[in-house]
Amino acid sequence: MKFKLLSLLYFLTGSLFIIIGNKTGFWPAFAIKALIIPVLIILFISSVKFKTNRLHRLMLAGLYFSWAGDVILELSHKSGDLFVAGLVCFLLAHVVYLTVFFSTPGRNVISGERFYLLIPVIIFGSGLVCYLYNDLAAMRLPVIIYALVILTMLAGAINRMKKVNRASYYMVLTGAILFVISDSAIAVNKFSYHFESSEVVIMSTYVIAQFLIITGYIKQFSVNQV
Repeated sequence: MKFKLLSLLYFLTGSLFIIIGNKTGFWPAFAIKALIIPVLIILFISSVKFKTNRLHRLMLAGLYFSWAGDVILELSHKSGDLFVAGLVCFLLAHVVYLTVFFSTPGRNVISGERFYLLIPVIIFGSGLVCYLYNDLAAMRLPVIIYALVILTMLAGAINRMKKVNRASYYMVLTGAILFVISDSAIAVNKFSYHFESSEVVIMSTYVIAQFLIITGYIKQFSVNQV
């Protein structure tokens, strides 16, 4: 029951920010956005036993970095200088997630018979960088590094195929894909083409992505948990 209530609260908070956004002014929107990930943190803490697995603590660190990224990127609307700091926070979150994914015990599929699963990841990443390349200017190197890290995170999600149960695998994989879509939309919107309803696309994919990654990870340890 606690899990369902926290899940509902998480999506209600995320939906409230998406619907209201900056229409209420900066600080109300900031306060709502700053509450999204903490709800997911509470859900995660109440669902796993941290003393039994160091990977749980890493996942929690990933959520904290994500929360810091949310807060700093929202503040960057007031000061553009903070964008890189927010980028670094999310970069660290992805590093943590990919570390957990690759550290999960079991057979690594992308280094063997399932290497072909990385082809779409490589094609998408190459296409995105090529599309943005001429518009990035001084941000070229940071964005390329970020793209490599987030695509490695996606590769790590793919690599869990033979390591976890089917539900956990597909939930985390879908979340990782949505996270890549969300971050790609941020890059396109900021550096190349500002598209209508960009905030809706970015935040909706992000909110769902984080939920699927965390609950899919929980599902890895207890099929009755979610």
